[in-house]
Amino acid sequence: MTADEFVGALRGLSHRYWGTHPFHRRLHEGSLSELELRTWAANRWYYQSILPQKDAAIISNCPVPRIRRQWLTRIVYHDGAADGEGGHERWLRLCEAVGLTREEVLDERHVAPGVRFAVDAYVTFARTRPWIEAIASGLTEMFSGHLMRRRVTDMLSNYPWIARADLAYFTNRIDAVSGEGQATVDIVVEYCTTRADQEKAIAALSFKCDVLWSMLDAVERAARKE
Repeated sequence: MTADEFVGALRGLSHRYWGTHPFHRRLHEGSLSELELRTWAANRWYYQSILPQKDAAIISNCPVPRIRRQWLTRIVYHDGAADGEGGHERWLRLCEAVGLTREEVLDERHVAPGVRFAVDAYVTFARTRPWIEAIASGLTEMFSGHLMRRRVTDMLSNYPWIARADLAYFTNRIDAVSGEGQATVDIVVEYCTTRADQEKAIAALSFKCDVLWSMLDAVERAARKE
């Protein structure tokens, strides 16, 4: 495929991104209960918490210094340059806003088995597959920027106990995702130059969409059981 055809095929998976999942639609509509919001936040924490491990796996498998340096910033973004900083801290603040304590989030008592299985599979994928496929799996970034913008507006409108400051993870991440998304596309296009490599990259992104969708399936079931 040409570069444009390849990127078009990747973008063609946007309908499978978790933004179209019924649970996310209800989140934006404002029809989730407080229990469902807490279940979502606590389980999404588990995903957020492993992203630096996933990115470290990519770095460990990547032989290109330029890309290792570029990818390192993602670990610092989530972990922060010091305790009490970074994406993890901002997500914990959101968890507190929806009624969770830090203790119950950090000890993972609310993490559904299906979420744990899906997230762990994603880390295993990054550790065991070629680095360019692991990077390609993260191209869900292409689909997330506009969703985050809408989420901030919708959550402020529909869940009045949540303040804008509580949504700092999303407001801070919007611009970062837009830049990272294009940078990731550029890397994947640069290194996937054969049809076989391009198809593997598309399959990797498809796998990531399955991971995210499975997470929300599990969250939805877990909230019904509570």
